[in-house]
Amino acid sequence: MIVDADTHIAPSGGEFDLERHIEEMERAGIEKTVTWLHPGYEGTEIEKYNAYVYEAVRRYPDRILGFGWADPTVGVEHAKTMVKACTGEYGFYGVKLNGAQNDFFIDGPSLALPVIEEIARSGKLLAFHIGPDAYEKTHPLRAARVAEMFPELTILMVHMGMYDRTMNDVVIEVAGRCPNMLLVGSQTTETAILKAVGALGTRRVCFGSDDPFHNMHVALATYKAMLGRAVLNREITEAQEDLIMGGNIARLFNLEDGGSERMESR
Repeated sequence: MIVDADTHIAPSGGEFDLERHIEEMERAGIEKTVTWLHPGYEGTEIEKYNAYVYEAVRRYPDRILGFGWADPTVGVEHAKTMVKACTGEYGFYGVKLNGAQNDFFIDGPSLALPVIEEIARSGKLLAFHIGPDAYEKTHPLRAARVAEMFPELTILMVHMGMYDRTMNDVVIEVAGRCPNMLLVGSQTTETAILKAVGALGTRRVCFGSDDPFHNMHVALATYKAMLGRAVLNREITEAQEDLIMGGNIARLFNLEDGGSERMESR
């Protein structure tokens, strides 16, 4: 099973339209996607955007793995309410915080941490945007601080630093000491992905495209070529390739066909 662990939809339509998303999945041969909103909203309009993801799950329950979004700059109490709606009423797998798009420090005591505490209480997952587009606000050392404060909270490190080599290296370093981190290699380099696999093992890295910012069909082809060569070189096995391409998310999300019998220690 192939699972794309980073995709966006929104009621604004166009490239973020749900039906376009499903068409791209079919074209690429991707069975399921972890899907969150695209932050084109203003203020409390985020409610409508999260509701759009929920409707996507209702329409395509076997394809869309819904994930929420909270924005503490709209208001901390509002963000906490969004967390409760996303993890409770909508039954999403977790909530994403994006300090780049929404302009806040991901470990900030007044904005981020109260919302993260609410996510931790829900027992669901936390996803962070990690990238140089907001270098200080989304730095992996800040994510590591959160991971160490909430060891029970599994954190998806989305983009793992994108195309910034220094940030890539720090992501891998902090993930090495924070076992509750899982890396999503979307909009990053092949070098960074393979380095993460070598350092952390195949159970800690997941395929992601960042669709529609990067076409999922193209991202999938890149991963297949990259990991196919690693299999040929006997650096990883086919079963380990399956983990990266969907097995890790299947295990984490407790999907019925996660294929636990094929999973290996690395």
